[in-house]
Amino acid sequence: MKKSILLIEDELSMRLGISHSLTGASYGVTACGDGVEGLKALHENSFDLIITDFRLPGVSGMKILTESMEVCPDTGVIIITGFPEIDTAVSAIKKGAFDYLSKPFSNDALLIVVDRFFSYRQLQIENDQLRKTVREKSQSDHFIGESSALKAVFDRLATIAPTDVPVRIQGESGTGKELVASALHHLSQRKDKPYLKINCAAIPENLLESELFGYEKGAFSGAVQSKRGKFEVADEGTIFFDEIGELPISLQAKLLRVLEDQEITRLGSNKSIKVNVRTIFATAKNLKKAIQERTFREDLFYRINVVPIHLPPLRERGEDITALAEHFLKIHSTKYGKEGLDISPDAYKCLLAYTYPGNVRELKNAIERAVLLSIDSHIYVSNLPSEFRQLTEDIPDFGADMPLDEGVKCYERQRILKALDETGGKKIAAADKLSISRKVLWKKLKDLDIEC
Repeated sequence: MKKSILLIEDELSMRLGISHSLTGASYGVTACGDGVEGLKALHENSFDLIITDFRLPGVSGMKILTESMEVCPDTGVIIITGFPEIDTAVSAIKKGAFDYLSKPFSNDALLIVVDRFFSYRQLQIENDQLRKTVREKSQSDHFIGESSALKAVFDRLATIAPTDVPVRIQGESGTGKELVASALHHLSQRKDKPYLKINCAAIPENLLESELFGYEKGAFSGAVQSKRGKFEVADEGTIFFDEIGELPISLQAKLLRVLEDQEITRLGSNKSIKVNVRTIFATAKNLKKAIQERTFREDLFYRINVVPIHLPPLRERGEDITALAEHFLKIHSTKYGKEGLDISPDAYKCLLAYTYPGNVRELKNAIERAVLLSIDSHIYVSNLPSEFRQLTEDIPDFGADMPLDEGVKCYERQRILKALDETGGKKIAAADKLSISRKVLWKKLKDLDIEC
């Protein structure tokens, strides 16, 4: 289907020349001789691109730009300008124009700018589609919600999933590191190739090397036949190293060599085997501290830390608790034949007040337990684990008719004000008391309009 272009140029010879050039390049062109005519066409038809002179009789090019941003924001605008008006053209770009052409310009220069716009727009469409796919594929247990912290994870996933760069996923237990690794593989060009997972803390050190690199028959006692290692099996695919911080120091140098050379050597062999594997690493451990303690190699850290992804703990995603709780409630009430269950206001207060050291996994288990223990159509405080029930004291009354999101804000505001009062207004101490980062506290102070 032809790309449609609206051309607005009052000089006849230039209008005819540009139209001829664009038509010859297989674009569909609607040409207008003044701003009024162009503005009318803009409102009556849809176009992929607008090329407009800056100085026009009736309506200026800037007015065309402003109007197009309101009526059809996805339509690009290229400004034609004389040399003395360059500053004005740059100003137009700041207001949303894609580019400008300074008179005189050749047909080739025109087509280059037009082609560049359509290439840019196609890239935008592909990126938007990829982000949509990331969100759809990530709507699992840990990735329900609309918090800014979660959106940042989605954006990072969409950016790096199509690449082959090594990724380090950092996050506490229960934040969803394995789910992110799986999403990275299934959104990549390697999605139809093998995806293997290795838990570095679960395999004994004396077996881990043979698991990774394989072995030849007779390499050691019990090696009655040759065996391929994980790197060979995952060739052209992806390997996910969970708990990479627990990899024995004796194996870290060997792993580094494989990552750098993309080749392995089986135990008991001198023959190198080329492999093409993307690697993803996850850890809850502070690897920089491990480097200082000499339990993790610094050179390996920099090799696996090409692109880091930080998964926020649930206590920094407080606005997502409601959506997660409802998601788990739906899953488990269906699973156990208790459809129609809801969560009582007091139980919700406990869920919102808790700090979740076990993160999303802990919330999921708490809701499953509550569903199992429920005896009527409601989940009560008594159905929640004891650590949740301990929070019933000092929880403010939100009011039965208060919307849930307002209740969350009300509770957060009171908790933060109380922490600031107890610490004498010291924000760093208050953040520590609330078990959130200073950055998260400062954002909440702004969002909740708390002055201190």
